[in-house]
Amino acid sequence: MNKTILLIEDNEQNRYLATFLLEKHGYSVVPASNGVAGIELGLRFQPKGILLDIQLPGLDGYEVARALRQNAALNGVPIIAVTSYAMAGDREKAMAAGCDGYIEKPIDPETFVSEVERLFLREPT
Repeated sequence: MNKTILLIEDNEQNRYLATFLLEKHGYSVVPASNGVAGIELGLRFQPKGILLDIQLPGLDGYEVARALRQNAALNGVPIIAVTSYAMAGDREKAMAAGCDGYIEKPIDPETFVSEVERLFLREPT
């Protein structure tokens, strides 16, 4: 079973925490610190799912989600926005860009992995 997760996150502390929590539950995490690297790594590793920060340098998360969705090889891979953008309309904007789910930052270490698993197992919208 594929347990590889692509984590596109520019903040080193956020990357470390998410990676630690996911690896503790048996996942293999491929980290990317920007959107361009994330797109390239997504194509190379064909992950089970993608965790995507929205506020990235260069290409923002919305642009990255749209680019990932344009590639047939990644079209069925769930993309979960993990972001501090929590204003009205932010969730809808992420979903319109191609995300399948939305987790607000700061993440809760107690529930993060179960929330990720629930969103990855849900049927894409």
